[in-house]
Amino acid sequence: MSKLTYIFIGDIMLKKSALRRIMVSTIALIIVGVLYFFPNEYEYTPLVQNVEYVNVDESPIYLVNPDMYVVRTNIATKSEDEISLAKELIDALTIGSVKKEYINEHFRGVIPENTKILDISLDNGLLKIDFSKELLNTTKDMEEKMIEAIIYTLTEIEGVEQIMIFVEGSKLDTLPQSQIKLPNTLDRSYGINKIYDITSLKDLTKTTVYYIGGIDDLVYYVPVTKIDHNEQDKIEIIIDELKSSPIYETNLMSYLASSVELESYEELENQVTLSFNHAIFDDFDEQNILEEVKYSISLSIQDTLHVDEVIFKVNDEVVETFGEKEKS
Repeated sequence: MSKLTYIFIGDIMLKKSALRRIMVSTIALIIVGVLYFFPNEYEYTPLVQNVEYVNVDESPIYLVNPDMYVVRTNIATKSEDEISLAKELIDALTIGSVKKEYINEHFRGVIPENTKILDISLDNGLLKIDFSKELLNTTKDMEEKMIEAIIYTLTEIEGVEQIMIFVEGSKLDTLPQSQIKLPNTLDRSYGINKIYDITSLKDLTKTTVYYIGGIDDLVYYVPVTKIDHNEQDKIEIIIDELKSSPIYETNLMSYLASSVELESYEELENQVTLSFNHAIFDDFDEQNILEEVKYSISLSIQDTLHVDEVIFKVNDEVVETFGEKEKS
């Protein structure tokens, strides 16, 4: 090929390359111009819009286990205010509700199917709930468990201290099947899984002790209110009861060793301090208290003495503090 031919071909390639650059530059200028004069027409739109982030928490709930005890376990909740949380928990307590998929298969709700909330309000610690008439469809062996589960579940909500139950606008004064009279307002003094050891109705004492239950790998707590004439201090009753377990005949367990000694205790207005010997430790080197032991003792004392905080001490040193944050 001649030198002239090479020059000719090179000239053509240079012209094509220059033409491409001119075309690219022109198109770029057109796009910039369009975006400048019509910005809203070509505004970038993200592929994902209006993403809503929901905070999921765990709330205590009281359900019926296979042994027909009302037991304390947890359920995932997303409500942030007291009324919304109360509605969500009542829904979870209702048989056949949409929340049933969040409940362990071994537990069941206590409120009759299709029961609706007609009205609900919270004022100065008193939660008033007006249910539909389906609430009265409970059976005789379940009606008191239903009341206990409602009381104990809803009073776990911060700011809820007492409950009043209405049905279709009328206050529920007696249980529908047994005709047992209910107090004017309901709180945890009503008791749960009650056991009676009495000879008269005088000088009765109530002590609620939280035992441990378990199914497969699931651990939950079983509160039992003992009604008797025991004149012993309630803190001592709780520790003695937990040390004397396991109670095989009622499927209630406690992990508190019999060698544990309560050396002293102090009750303040909203706090109880317990001083134990070293046997309270699950691991002496790490000085850890077994989680089940801490929960059993603390929940029992909080329910019975109506305090918010339980402090564990060994050799006058604080080793654990159980408060509102740990309850859930």
